[in-house]
Amino acid sequence: MYNADAKSRALFISRRILMRSTFGLAGAMAFPGLGKTQNDAKFGTPPSVITQPPRQWGPTAPPSPYPDPDILVLDPSFNDLLLGITAIRRVWTGGRWLEGPAWSSQGHYLVFSDVQADIQYRYIWETNQVIPYRQPSHNSNGNTFDFQGRQISTQDFFRRLVRWEHDGSMTVLSSQFEGKSLNSPNDIVPHPDGSLWFTDPAYGMTLSEGHPDMARGPANPQGFFNPRLGAENSDLIGGQKRELPSNVYRLSPDGHLDAVIQESQVPDPNGLCFSPDYKTLYVVSTAKAPSDNGPGGKGVIYAFDVQGDRPRNMRLFTDMVVDGVHCGPDGLRADIFGNLWCSSNGPLGYSGVLVFNPSGKLIGRLRLPEVCANVAFGGPKRNHLFMTASQSLYILQVQTQGAAPG
Repeated sequence: MYNADAKSRALFISRRILMRSTFGLAGAMAFPGLGKTQNDAKFGTPPSVITQPPRQWGPTAPPSPYPDPDILVLDPSFNDLLLGITAIRRVWTGGRWLEGPAWSSQGHYLVFSDVQADIQYRYIWETNQVIPYRQPSHNSNGNTFDFQGRQISTQDFFRRLVRWEHDGSMTVLSSQFEGKSLNSPNDIVPHPDGSLWFTDPAYGMTLSEGHPDMARGPANPQGFFNPRLGAENSDLIGGQKRELPSNVYRLSPDGHLDAVIQESQVPDPNGLCFSPDYKTLYVVSTAKAPSDNGPGGKGVIYAFDVQGDRPRNMRLFTDMVVDGVHCGPDGLRADIFGNLWCSSNGPLGYSGVLVFNPSGKLIGRLRLPEVCANVAFGGPKRNHLFMTASQSLYILQVQTQGAAPG
């Protein structure tokens, strides 16, 4: 008797084998006698980030073969997180330096920042379009959505943390610590207890991403820069000069701000991420920022145990070295299984995303033709990885989900 369900299952299994195995082996299994033809043939190399000519990107580029040649499986466990029959897609380009992707589950859009262009953009899920959202954005950098669905943003220009309310108004959440101006808050992550944790390096103290200090400030010691040029409000609302080290802060629901990780522990803290159970905090230490007195961060990721409202037991999670190449981290996000998807800044072939399991083992890589600043999970099922990479926005559908809102 003809069994449609059995036949459908067999076809599905065959397709999965084709995707997960080399074409030659799967073809020989599915079609006896094909092996000799394949042995006599010469097979081409699919274009990738590192081939010559390189892979092309965008809507007019030739389609990429499955499995995507720029998705590298370094451990079999990475296969469980991959769809197989999908490819990395570049959905938009034209930015200057893209940061801070964050997904609005309520609005079905991704917000992200072009820090240097002073614009926030939205990627609209239903139309696959990118449109300007806020201009000026006051050099917004990091973005997230809290557990109430409100957008939280950092603003390099005003060196502060703000929240956009449901009625469209804006609330300044933090601009000072112990009476001194913050540096330039960077990445933010919400906690279920209502608190917000954020990093405060000094990368916004530049002409391109905010404004320098006033004369004789640490980021403008000789007074050569004129911070008022094109930024007439630079001395009116906070951030006149650098006054604080680069700390990690916890903003409690009642508005109290605590420095929970000192610069002496993690120099130049940048990306932040909680584990799915909120018992571990991951902190990225990046390169030296303007006006740093010390050598700056080492481009590594640290892990802390979260005990109450304090991080404890600092340890190195990864040194971000792959094949002897140091891949500088910036932002990171966790999936529901506790794997970390970390942005990678390195030479061609090592820029993109590194994926680590909870024990710190590198299990996979995503190669991009540009250095990657930040990542976020989004889409209606939160099973798409968004990547802001220098000038472009990339998406990959995966077989996991993001562990946190935004």
